[in-house]
Amino acid sequence: MPTTRRESLYFGMIMCFGMVLIMTLYNFYLNGTLGKMTFLEGISDFLIGFIIALILDLYIVGPNAKKIALKLTANTSKVLYKVLAISTCMVIGMAFFMSIYGLATTYFHNGFNSNSIVSLYLSIFGKNFIMALPLQIVVMGPIVRYIFTKYIKTTRKEMA
Repeated sequence: MPTTRRESLYFGMIMCFGMVLIMTLYNFYLNGTLGKMTFLEGISDFLIGFIIALILDLYIVGPNAKKIALKLTANTSKVLYKVLAISTCMVIGMAFFMSIYGLATTYFHNGFNSNSIVSLYLSIFGKNFIMALPLQIVVMGPIVRYIFTKYIKTTRKEMA
C-alpha cells in the first residue's frame, strides 16, 4: 500500500473519487433529486463533495483513523485485520463529517422536512454508514488497491 506521501495522495484521490461518486449518486437518490437537478448541479455537488472528502481524508480523518486502527490491531500481525480496522475507522469518520455536508446539500435542495436537525443528521449518518461500510470494504477497497498496485506502484518502480 502507500509508502510515500505522494503514493498516499494518489491512493486517497482514487479512493475519494470512487466513494464520493457512488455516495453522491446514492444521496441524490435518497433525496429524490436524481432526476430533478441538472447535470451541472450534479457535477458541482460531486466536485464540492470530492474536495471536502479529500481534505478530510488527507488531513483529519485519515491520519486519526490510521492511528486508532493501528492501536486497535497492535497485538496482531495479520494485515487483513489492519486493513479492515483502517477501513472501518475511515468510514466512521468520513460518514460523520460527510453527513454534515449531506445535511447542508439536503437543506439547499429540499429544505428541512424535520423539526429536529439532530434526528435528521442521525438519519443521514445512519443511511450513509450502512451504504459506505460495505461499499468501502467489499467494492471500492479491493478495486482501489488493485488499481494502485497495478498502475501507481508499478509506475513508481519502473521510474526508479
